[in-house]
Amino acid sequence: MRSENSTIADGPGLADIQQHKKLMTVWSVTFLILFPLLIVLGLLMRANQGEVVKMEYSTFYSLMTLHGLGMAGTLFSIAYAALSYLIATRYVKLSVALGTTVYFLVVAGVVGLAGACLIGKFGAGWYLLYPLPFIGASWPQWSTGLATVSLLVLGAAWLVGSLHVVLALSKKYGGFSRLMGWAYLGRQEPESELPPIALIATVSLIPGILAFLTAAAFLILFLLQLFEPSLSFNALLLKNLLFFFGHTLVNITIYLAVGWVYVLFPEFSGREWKLNRVTVYGWNATFLFILFAYFHHLYMDFAQPLSLQYIGQIASYMSAIPATAVTIFGIIAQVYHAEIRWTATPLAFTLGGMGWVIGGVAAVVDSTIAINKALHNTLWVPAHFHTYMLAGVVLFILGFLYYLASPQESARENTRAGAGFWLFVIGAYGFLAMFYLAGANSIPRRFADYATMGLASSHQIGALLAQIAAAFVVLLLVGILGVFWGLFVRLIARRTPPL
Repeated sequence: MRSENSTIADGPGLADIQQHKKLMTVWSVTFLILFPLLIVLGLLMRANQGEVVKMEYSTFYSLMTLHGLGMAGTLFSIAYAALSYLIATRYVKLSVALGTTVYFLVVAGVVGLAGACLIGKFGAGWYLLYPLPFIGASWPQWSTGLATVSLLVLGAAWLVGSLHVVLALSKKYGGFSRLMGWAYLGRQEPESELPPIALIATVSLIPGILAFLTAAAFLILFLLQLFEPSLSFNALLLKNLLFFFGHTLVNITIYLAVGWVYVLFPEFSGREWKLNRVTVYGWNATFLFILFAYFHHLYMDFAQPLSLQYIGQIASYMSAIPATAVTIFGIIAQVYHAEIRWTATPLAFTLGGMGWVIGGVAAVVDSTIAINKALHNTLWVPAHFHTYMLAGVVLFILGFLYYLASPQESARENTRAGAGFWLFVIGAYGFLAMFYLAGANSIPRRFADYATMGLASSHQIGALLAQIAAAFVVLLLVGILGVFWGLFVRLIARRTPPL
């Protein structure tokens, strides 16, 4: 167990640790406020699809846009913040001032995006498919501009923050090859150990940096189009850029959260979790294939070279297996015959690993070309990514927040999971099951409602499953609010021991 007052040679000092704790508390409280609001948007959408409420199409798609972009951005931001916190308080000195700047830039981007969607009715969806925001849009031009600038601000914040972490790790541990763990692949043991979180951060953030630069490129093209309507860009190229960014962002959010599990689980199991050759091979393979897995989003774009379709299926399979396999095996090794006190953190981490696997398997199924032809435009797609985000990443986040809110950040003081936690888990899986059932019944995604489908049975099935899903969302919302209130009180009341 790590002592509260421990320091590391050439690493963070006590004053730095205290400042990072304060910043992480601010990040956490912000998440506790923002996440339930975004859940409410999802509840309203499912209620509209279930014909429980009725909203204008423009309202539905603006909420869908804010929910999608907001959730992806919020979960990545808290994942990045928690990773930075663990690195900054245990391994490498990171700048508190830069971390604070990243926080305020993220807040500014979120506020701008919320204004564009809620006031300006910007409703292009998270995918922003070109030239949709500029042709036949029902929203004013200024909302497109505000959404674009807000996303640029968010991307700039994440880019700066990611570069800072990678460069700090590189300086401490000796460059790219060492950070990738290649020293473990030789015949001799490495001279010095590399923390697993350093490898995972590198595997995650370097593709993330490429993704943020890609996002900046297509968003700048959006601004050029906004100011000069006569311009025209290749729609398929922009779609490739966008899906590389979006797919990579979601994947590295999962990996950053998994990084905490490698660091914190040993404090509850009492067992070390070190790097070895198999783990290094697994994460290196993930680093390679994550750059190409997004091709499975473009199977329906028949103008794409056929070779990219094959690469997409192979990369989708290969990116899903190595990191997941070595991590799940590691979790099993941590808990097998271990005398674990099953408080909220290890429980949330274990259940989060289960959600990650279930969502990952569903994603691999959908990435199979023969199956994708049937499932691509159905609710199976939001089913799988909601699974590994809601039942995976969010549970990882809850485990971390329970740990952070513990009086001494220790396994001994960790809180037990209460009724709210289990209400959230039950509500989440009930909600997800309705997505999978709808996908299996060919209910289309991105439909505001199903009344105009022209097929009575699909209309009835879609509306009924949406109604049941909305009921489960209410259940998970009640549960998460109970959990969040307890965490909020602990984080606000938490006092750091005097130096």
